[in-house]
Amino acid sequence: MTLEAWFTLAVVAVCMVALVTNRVGADIVMTGGLTLLLVTGVLSAPEALGGLANEGMVTVAVLYVVVTGLRETGFIEWVVQTVLGRPLTLVRAQLRLMWPVAALSAFLNNTPVVALFIPAVQVWARRHQLSVSRLMIPLSYAGIAGGLCTLIGTSTNLVVNGLLLEQTELPGLGLFELAWVGVPVVVTVIISTVLLSPWLLSERRPFLSRLADAREYTVEMLVEPHGPLVGKRVDEAGLRQLHGLYLVEIERDGQILPAVGPHERLCANDRLVFAGIVESVVDLQRIRGLKPATDQVFKLDAPGEDRILTEAVVSDSSPFVGKSIREGRFRTLYNAAVIAVARNGERVPKKLGDIVLRPGDTLMLISKPSFVEQQRNSRDFYLVSSLEGAQPPRHERAPLAAAILIGMVLAATAGWLSMLEAAMLAAGLMLISRCTTGSLARRAVDWRVLVVIAASLGVGTALQKTGAAQAVADALVSLAGQNPSAALGLVFLATALFSAFVTNNAAAVLMFPIALATASGMNVDFMPFAVIIMVAASASFATPIGYQTNLMVYGVGGYRFSDYMRIGLPLTLFVGVVALLIVPVVWPL
Repeated sequence: MTLEAWFTLAVVAVCMVALVTNRVGADIVMTGGLTLLLVTGVLSAPEALGGLANEGMVTVAVLYVVVTGLRETGFIEWVVQTVLGRPLTLVRAQLRLMWPVAALSAFLNNTPVVALFIPAVQVWARRHQLSVSRLMIPLSYAGIAGGLCTLIGTSTNLVVNGLLLEQTELPGLGLFELAWVGVPVVVTVIISTVLLSPWLLSERRPFLSRLADAREYTVEMLVEPHGPLVGKRVDEAGLRQLHGLYLVEIERDGQILPAVGPHERLCANDRLVFAGIVESVVDLQRIRGLKPATDQVFKLDAPGEDRILTEAVVSDSSPFVGKSIREGRFRTLYNAAVIAVARNGERVPKKLGDIVLRPGDTLMLISKPSFVEQQRNSRDFYLVSSLEGAQPPRHERAPLAAAILIGMVLAATAGWLSMLEAAMLAAGLMLISRCTTGSLARRAVDWRVLVVIAASLGVGTALQKTGAAQAVADALVSLAGQNPSAALGLVFLATALFSAFVTNNAAAVLMFPIALATASGMNVDFMPFAVIIMVAASASFATPIGYQTNLMVYGVGGYRFSDYMRIGLPLTLFVGVVALLIVPVVWPL
């Protein structure tokens, strides 16, 4: 190898050590490694920055916007209630999540599938008091494994099949031919993840403060007369699983029903009185079939999509101190409606409209976005702030958002548009149709993840340009001698190794000519080698940078680089064993 190749391998090794120790953020580590390769002349500026124009990276960025539209219309809530359900244990939760994700990923590109489920799993985990870190890696792994079941499940399968048709005389693979190895791999991944995660997947659960002075609001909601909650039991409606929220009572036809049980059925126009922390009150606003129990909300001088949730602390000079919310004419003064009140960290045991306000009371309001700026320095309030991501969902646009998602997936799957083109068109339609707004779309993008992807692609370019990747792959395959089974195993090992540090497509393209030359030299059929490359290139379980779905859940789950290695290395080994046992039987050497 050349000096540049050795230097590139040294940079990669230093980056891996830094990532494993987790003392510096992954975006800083990968950018630092890329900078070294740039300033030493290993990479030119266009090569180093080429990752910024990579279709995969841009696709991930655009999908954040698409997911925002799904979340803001309440579609994510529907997924949580309909698909994920109510798990009783963590094991059942993982199984409920992984099977449908794997099934969908067999027929749809796994990137949008994982992108759709990430916010749904966040809501689901919070509602059922589950650890997000015990669900996000299983989500990514299920998407990766499901993509191996069909030819269209992942772009890597299509890339290798295209090379197969272009560079050999083999007929290529049928749509479902990969299921012979893909289905056993899915079963292996799901069972292994569920069994290993209690020991190998670290608990990264965010700490939810339980301080005595935490804000506990009193909030009233109405059951919409023709909504989906009418006739449902309290537990079926999901009103018993909101973490940090308690259903105090139901007012029905002038009668109070205290100590509401889980089997109580909801009726139209029931007034539900809740007490709970701010995060759960925000979740409550997103449940379809409930609306704030004040007609003042619907008299606001602003359309529904221009309303946000805001917190304001009442000052001693406010004109409505000593008056009840009903008589204070709050909406007339501020064009905002009070939907919840917190006092000294405790709920106020009165109906919302009858609460007499005092200095220091914290109000949760539905207001226009401009309310925050207008009242930030007002003497009427000590403090005014908006609640991020707390806009009431636009349920009426949920069918439109779902149609945009389905159209995106169908267009990409059928080959009418590339995944990037379909995602960009879907994101544009989400904005045009007002399923989301420009400000929400901009805030939705996780720039740290995109920086890691772009920098990783640049480092991968250096591995290929300097010949370092080729030299390592050649050395591994040469160890097989004239043993076809050993050669097949080493091709899997080399492909999986490179897939951990460069993109899975790059790893597959890199290993294809090496495996083809090996099979030709041994005078054996190349088809099993091609299938092994497909499996190994997608078996990117051991690092977050090897597969974009791993990167997508990296920050959300609060993971460290070592978390992937602990559970990903044995999983890669298991998948390799299963593939090496099945592939030579289905496609003989």
